[in-house]
Amino acid sequence: MTSTDDIRMGVVRSIQYGLVAKPDTFAPQARDLGAGLLRLFFYWSQLEPEPGRYDWSAVDAVLDQVDDDTELWFMICAASPWGSTRSTDLLPGSPPTDPAAYEAMLRALVTHCAGRVRYWQCENEPCIPLFWGGSATEYLDLLALFHRAVKSADPRADVVLGGCPPGVFPAPETPDEEREFFLRLVAEGAYDVFDIHLYGDPYLIPDTIDDIRTVMRSHGPEKPILAGEYNGPLLPQYPEVMEHLADVMNSGGLTPWHTFTTADFRTGRVSAAPAREAMERLYARMSELPPTLQMFMTGCPPELEAERHRINARDLVVRNLLALSCGVRRTVCWQLGPDANEPADHLEMLQLMFSKFVLLESDGETLGARLPSADAFAELAARLDGAEGVRRIDVPDRPDTYRFEVFRPGRPSLTVTWVRGAEQDIEWHTAPHGSSSPQ
Repeated sequence: MTSTDDIRMGVVRSIQYGLVAKPDTFAPQARDLGAGLLRLFFYWSQLEPEPGRYDWSAVDAVLDQVDDDTELWFMICAASPWGSTRSTDLLPGSPPTDPAAYEAMLRALVTHCAGRVRYWQCENEPCIPLFWGGSATEYLDLLALFHRAVKSADPRADVVLGGCPPGVFPAPETPDEEREFFLRLVAEGAYDVFDIHLYGDPYLIPDTIDDIRTVMRSHGPEKPILAGEYNGPLLPQYPEVMEHLADVMNSGGLTPWHTFTTADFRTGRVSAAPAREAMERLYARMSELPPTLQMFMTGCPPELEAERHRINARDLVVRNLLALSCGVRRTVCWQLGPDANEPADHLEMLQLMFSKFVLLESDGETLGARLPSADAFAELAARLDGAEGVRRIDVPDRPDTYRFEVFRPGRPSLTVTWVRGAEQDIEWHTAPHGSSSPQ
């Protein structure tokens, strides 16, 4: 099922679904935004809490609330207190102590879903120790098992290579361990679809896609590329803020990633005590910090919160158009709503980095109020509805001007224009007399 003919915008629900809290209703809210693809994370610990006892309750909660027009993408993490070499119920995934038991669970799960899930993903960003507690060789062994199990239960489903984080592609000036890890996966892995995570500088997206395709061609035919995560801006995109984060970054940051359990997740105490103390010091002088750092912080001045929302909404459109113009046909926004219903812990570095990426707020029980990024997502999804292609148009002598034509069968073609680094709004123009076809 590797053909990805139509263009679809999707959302990630969160880093876990139904593991820490009772499965919630989220698909109708995602559908209202125009999302045609839902990506969810599941863990071996919740799917097989005891050897031989399967629990599909969280999976069924998803299947029961989606329609046939919605594509599903399930990421499966091999994290188990009893079955994995690194005993935990959340992170990191690690090689199964009994590969046959893990394969049996996967076959039963895919069979249970009866073709309802289009994409099955083996782990997430496996080159990062937080997410995968094993080597590249061990991941390749798991991927081969995963591919065999999925294809035997549902030959039409696609197996997705573990998501590739930013910085691996395009090639860094000095090759690092993460790039070497993924070069091996591309060369030796059994997969149908490549998943790239488009964070960081959005204007690197074309070079990123080109580099991935070059590497794939060096080892065989190209495979479809999907963007399983994206959002922005991130703090490192503002160089002026980094010196103010030195105290936090040098304090030990996250606790050593021996294991990360659901108990850690519930308490929110992920960072080591020195890092939390450094965050307290940072918040104590918030008013003295650069506005570009303040806007990421909990409780920042309303005008800075509004400015971050403006930048975030614009960024969402920019990343999508750049990716789609490079032939990526699926983009999945991180993330639909908070990971948990409890308020975010502002003393966690991860919260500073990522907590404001949510499209919808939670009232403690359900996802409800839209944030400005959700409105931008919904508007773009409506404009892209039925689109069959996006093409960048060169603007002579104006290298900072980005212009794209969106081809929509049965609807007038759409032109989208913005100027890199400018403050003005993105311009949308609809062709008055029908549309042509993409070249």
